[in-house]
Amino acid sequence: MTTHIPSKASRLATLAAAAALLAPAAALAAPLTIEDAIRAAWARNPGLQASAAQAEAARADADRARDARLPTLSFTARAFRTDEPMMAFGTRLDQGRITMADFEPARLNDPPGIGGVGAGASIQVPLFMGGRLLAGQSAAGAMAGAEGASHAQRQRELAAGVVQAYFGAQAADEGVRYAEDLLAQAQETERFVRQRAAQQLALEADVARAVAFRAQAEAERAAALQRRATARSALVMLAGDEVADAELTTPIDALPALPGGAAPPPERPDLLAARLQRDAAEAGVRAARGSLLPALFAQASAETLRTPSLSDGTAWTMVGVMAKWDLSLGDARALRAAQARATAAGDALVWREREAAREGGEARRAVETADARVRSAQEAVAASEEARRMRAARHRQGMLPLTDLLDAETGLAGARALLVASRLEARLARARLALALNAPIEGLTP
Repeated sequence: MTTHIPSKASRLATLAAAAALLAPAAALAAPLTIEDAIRAAWARNPGLQASAAQAEAARADADRARDARLPTLSFTARAFRTDEPMMAFGTRLDQGRITMADFEPARLNDPPGIGGVGAGASIQVPLFMGGRLLAGQSAAGAMAGAEGASHAQRQRELAAGVVQAYFGAQAADEGVRYAEDLLAQAQETERFVRQRAAQQLALEADVARAVAFRAQAEAERAAALQRRATARSALVMLAGDEVADAELTTPIDALPALPGGAAPPPERPDLLAARLQRDAAEAGVRAARGSLLPALFAQASAETLRTPSLSDGTAWTMVGVMAKWDLSLGDARALRAAQARATAAGDALVWREREAAREGGEARRAVETADARVRSAQEAVAASEEARRMRAARHRQGMLPLTDLLDAETGLAGARALLVASRLEARLARARLALALNAPIEGLTP
């Protein structure tokens, strides 16, 4: 019988297939673009959902204020029993049961208990309310618009936050790769220096320097891992747990086009919200002033009162006009408070407009600075990598002291850190510029 012995190649293929089957689920993570991350945050972020609910509540309040001018329809029902003299006489009168015996003094002064059941309906129409209803409707409508604009601003701010978290996670990944490369170089340097020391070709002081440099590289790698975990957790908090293990596929250095164009951008949502809040506060002043004036209503009603057995009873109607004037020191104080709120809202709008004007200029300067830093950092990294390569080769030939090689490693680490930070800032500066100019962030609008 012939025994088949698998070849080395077939064994390697079998091991590779088994490794593929046992690979962790993270290797199969779904790709996630920056556009998908922003859309996921808009769809699932609890804070944004709460903002949407607030905007919906403000719209409902505006509808209620608008309906305050409509007639009010009221229904009443009652059942009672009384022996109070005037109530007893009036009840018998309303039920249509008055006889001559009911006018006897003894019966009038001490009537027997009497019961009744009744129902009624009335309609009341406001004729003049001092302008408070229209002002209240205007204020509620302006507040609904302000809440809607604030919600739109929160959507844009959330998109900018996702950009920061998304590319912050990418930058942290790159920082981990650089830290691991530095650690690998430090470990190799330590191994080489120890070997040379064993051959009495290097000093023990050089071994100590190599050990210290390797320990620092390990500490930097640990810090880089922590930064990566923090950045990824920020992305998960904004866009949901579904992006926890996603592969971030939008390159950090593929910068979007700068916002611009011939047409001026629409008004920023936060400025629109501030303007509408001022309008609402001014309408609140008009409503408070109207509360100091009399109110006039037209009212019509129909009622019936019957005996508990429903056998006897009458019905009647009433139509009339009613004036009401409530004078209170509290209403005067409310007017002062409304005027102060209107002043505050107007000043807040002026301040917000100044902030917005400054934010646009600062954002443009930040973009220019970040782009310049990226170009300088790329040049510094290329030069530092070449310097490390040359110094490493000369150190192995014994032509360069260890300190010069470690200086080259430190310089390369600093240049790489500058490049990572500059690339991230270039991306974030564009998002902040789009936010300041009310332009699409990463090409998306809410």
